[in-house]
Amino acid sequence: MKTIFGNSVLGAGYLALLGLFLAAGPAAAQDKTIRVGITLRMLVESGIAYGDIAKSAIEAVNAKGGINGAKVEVILLDDECKPDKGIANVNRFIHQNKVHLIIGSTCSSVSMPIADVTAKEQVPQLVPMSTNSSITQKGSEWVFRVAVSERYYAGAYGKYLGENVGKNIAYLYTTDGAGIAFVQQLKDYMKEFYKAVPVYETQMQETDLDFRSHLLKIKATNPQILALGGQSDALAREAQQSFEVGIPKSVLRVAASSAGNVTYPKLAGDAAIGTTYTAAFNCGDDRPIAKQFVAMVKEKYKFACPDHDFSQAWDAAQIALVALGKAKLKLTDAALAEDRRAIRDALATTKYEGLAGGTIEFCAAPTPQCRDGNRTVILVQYTKGGENFATKVLGRTSFDKDFGLPK
Repeated sequence: MKTIFGNSVLGAGYLALLGLFLAAGPAAAQDKTIRVGITLRMLVESGIAYGDIAKSAIEAVNAKGGINGAKVEVILLDDECKPDKGIANVNRFIHQNKVHLIIGSTCSSVSMPIADVTAKEQVPQLVPMSTNSSITQKGSEWVFRVAVSERYYAGAYGKYLGENVGKNIAYLYTTDGAGIAFVQQLKDYMKEFYKAVPVYETQMQETDLDFRSHLLKIKATNPQILALGGQSDALAREAQQSFEVGIPKSVLRVAASSAGNVTYPKLAGDAAIGTTYTAAFNCGDDRPIAKQFVAMVKEKYKFACPDHDFSQAWDAAQIALVALGKAKLKLTDAALAEDRRAIRDALATTKYEGLAGGTIEFCAAPTPQCRDGNRTVILVQYTKGGENFATKVLGRTSFDKDFGLPK
């Protein structure tokens, strides 16, 4: 992959990290304000950091005079990974705060329903972290995904497992939207390419604490692979309990991309060792922009190895800045709908290189081919769990924009 750091749109993320996103425009425009609403899951320390990274990155331009002379205001709310709270946050952004752009959410189970709201109200939405493939298959002209879609993740998992590990997979997952998508699309891939069907499959609640009864049944099937779905805290419980019931370490644990969240190895401890997951970023990336970002996160937020939700929060903020800078905004009450359309159209022309493993590129059609912007997957495995966890990269691959879509 060719990386460009310069004055083009492709290098905008790097420039923003260095604080070079300078404003232009008359001083008289300084009283005008661009408003951005961000809704994320911020129940844990890392989630709070994701929100602050996105908010701080966007508001940093105000110290340089704003965007084209306009101040940027960010309203940040916690949706707790609850659809009703996410919808309430977005309605507040739209009707009370009169935002020009929405960024959200962390959880697919929140991003999916709020995408319906932003489509109805015609407000541009950047999806920073949610992976469920259906988010961009709704036909909305207003949704743009920064995260890697689950359809690409399933392809990376399926190919690696089928060629290197085996085809006998047991599935244990929760009601989390991304976890559901992870399981469904991995099953579909294994069936299509290897004629493989699950040796066991069950779904439980995200808040369940005890998975042992199902794990004992899974143990009896002698699987080669245990596929785990859920948010990071549920994944940690699943992984720990899989060892407690005696499923041997020779059974490969593969997990939804949320296993890349720093919460997972910290909670799972040694049970995280060997867990394989997909990601959009790895903290061992040796590009200068990645090293600088990792150093910033370590210094400011005390996370030595930031996961891809850190990077996706930052990339979403930079993409927002690029689009806001390109859009011709009037910033009057009467022009709010027109300004939202201008931002949508600017997002649709974005081609950006930042922390993600490959280029994030959007186009105008309201299709997953145009709105799933990041098509590069990194396959990662934990080599150490706990507070000082460690990982290794197993591989990296990019997919065609049509991959994984219904034929």
